[in-house]
Amino acid sequence: MPDAKQKFFDPRPESVGLAREFAVTTLSSWGLDGATEDIRLCVSELASNALAHGSDTEHGFLVKLDADEDFVRVEVHDSRPRHHREPEIAHPGEADTTGRGLQIVASLADCWGVEDRRPSGKIVWTRFKAGQPGGQARAC
Repeated sequence: MPDAKQKFFDPRPESVGLAREFAVTTLSSWGLDGATEDIRLCVSELASNALAHGSDTEHGFLVKLDADEDFVRVEVHDSRPRHHREPEIAHPGEADTTGRGLQIVASLADCWGVEDRRPSGKIVWTRFKAGQPGGQARAC
């Protein structure tokens, strides 16, 4: 099994694209290209959320990828605790231009969730069947 890879990103909009690139490069180096597009999109959504809602303005975010024979796990770590603003799927109106990020994550990943991060912050994670595009998210 490959070693987990992680990378810290500065709190700036360009970091979302860099996080996507990190995920694609890592998956390719592991020979796991089957779910790359779904994972890339989920990293983008979670990184965007970390910048907009999950991190204080002076704190960036960390992306971690890990894989075993069956699954790829993606984590985005940020600095704000869950009780500050619990990530949840929004239900925006048709005219709303934001609020669909976790809907996208839930539709692409096999499952997703939120964990506390020590000493502070939270981890929003997704899990994908290794080498396969995701399905409807479910409890893991």
